[in-house]
Amino acid sequence: MYLHGTSRINDKGHLEIGGCDVTDLAKEFGTPLYIVDEALVRQRAQEYVAAFRETGLRFQVAYASKAFCVMAMCRLAEEEGMSLDVVSDGELYTALQAGFPAERIHFHGNNKTPEEIEMALKANIGCFVVDNFVELQLLNAIAADHGKQVNILLRVTPGVEAHTHDYISTGQQDSKFGFDIGNGTAFEAVKTALGLPQLKLLGVHSHIGSQIFEVEGFRMAVEKVAAFSIEVRAKLEATFPVINLGGGFGIRYVEGDKPLPLGTYVKAITDAIIGEFTAADYPLPEIWVEPGRSIVGDAGTTLYTVGTSKDIPGVRKYVAVDGGMTDNPRPALYESKYEAVLANRAKETAEEVVSIAGKCCESGDMLIWDLNLPKVQSGDLLAVFCTGAYNYAMASNYNRIRRPAVVFVRDGQADLVVARESYDNIVGNDLIPARLRKQGVAN
Repeated sequence: MYLHGTSRINDKGHLEIGGCDVTDLAKEFGTPLYIVDEALVRQRAQEYVAAFRETGLRFQVAYASKAFCVMAMCRLAEEEGMSLDVVSDGELYTALQAGFPAERIHFHGNNKTPEEIEMALKANIGCFVVDNFVELQLLNAIAADHGKQVNILLRVTPGVEAHTHDYISTGQQDSKFGFDIGNGTAFEAVKTALGLPQLKLLGVHSHIGSQIFEVEGFRMAVEKVAAFSIEVRAKLEATFPVINLGGGFGIRYVEGDKPLPLGTYVKAITDAIIGEFTAADYPLPEIWVEPGRSIVGDAGTTLYTVGTSKDIPGVRKYVAVDGGMTDNPRPALYESKYEAVLANRAKETAEEVVSIAGKCCESGDMLIWDLNLPKVQSGDLLAVFCTGAYNYAMASNYNRIRRPAVVFVRDGQADLVVARESYDNIVGNDLIPARLRKQGVAN
């Protein structure tokens, strides 16, 4: 059994996280329940900041809020000295409501609406990461209407394909994101941006994918971006004060996953930057990165209550829990793998192989295939590890299932940071036209 962060098995044989017995958390907050190990989140953030400080380079570590965006997480990121990436008006609103400094917010996205751009401009955010020519012109026009000049990075695709799932690879030429370096589009984008008076071009942004376990892809991306920067300086007499290398740093989900220490990724990136830019006598840029999963992924655990089971002799035993693809769609989307334990019987020896099914009306609603567990009983608590990234963030109300609560745990204290949805939340935006209303029923 591999335990992350502050997780341990206590004397009662129960899983404990942040000094809190998860069986007590289930009683207090119900299940399904997202549990976040606050100390581990802070540790990951501090590892990034410390690794960059050792380099002596100017830097920003921006938490990629798409991984897990709630107001408490935005506050934590600010306390740890991080900047913040957002990709929608909802994420931006969450950050602003949490009091996150607008000047440390970077706005991503391949299809920002005029309304989102207006909102970000009014908030005076620090930087837009521009994804296409339409956005360049739109942002310039709206900024002119507001009498503002805005900082931008241009998102470029360096032609580097990371070793990851096709759906989360983004640095290759055939991608919906960014300006392609290889076919000259990125160069034309730089020329265009330099000619738009309301835009201040800080540099370029590159992101090659997610859940990456090696550094070679990042080195290759730096080589491509550096060569591009040098070309721009030679032909357009412009230099980039900022280079953003994105995120994608992997975590351990299951046995066999071998992520590198966070400092190893940072050293590979910064060494490559120093080498490539120094060799070209190019001023060393400020380095930005955007970790998300590697900050919160292994700090999250989802707690479920076991319900029914179905044993098909010679085939498979299904064990159903009170959640599923509504709180974790990643197995259905990416065939993602997870590890889990019976949180209330964590010291007991495994006796059977079961597959964990969700409660949604979908055959594909499976969380884990072929999991070794003690003899499972109805009412047991199942803890699924490494659910801190892209679980709450992707949660839905399919089958009108209410989204779970989220608690931060630390030093024996559990704080509710997202309340469980109520039935009123589920129908809160529903409207019944007058012609469908029933006599005597309040609508």
